[in-house]
Amino acid sequence: MTHDESATPDPAAAQVTVYTREECHLCDEAIETIERVAASLSRPVELETVDVDADAELRERYGDRVPYVTVDGRPQFKYRVDPDDLRAILTA
Repeated sequence: MTHDESATPDPAAAQVTVYTREECHLCDEAIETIERVAASLSRPVELETVDVDADAELRERYGDRVPYVTVDGRPQFKYRVDPDDLRAILTA
């Protein structure tokens, strides 16, 4: 379920990316919600976290608007992840 650079991506898996930063409690909550929902699904979910502070362009783009969550490259959540909405997105 967590992102591994050496693994071959599963084409059936949902690609969930969380733009985050250190010391971000909302980011931690978002990741926990995603992991909990993903564990309850039959569809595989590949979770990637991206530290926006590691890249000046990302820091400029997202600023304090983290966590910012995309699913399969499409923006879905900012600040909080609603588990019911995420489940619906991942099973659609």
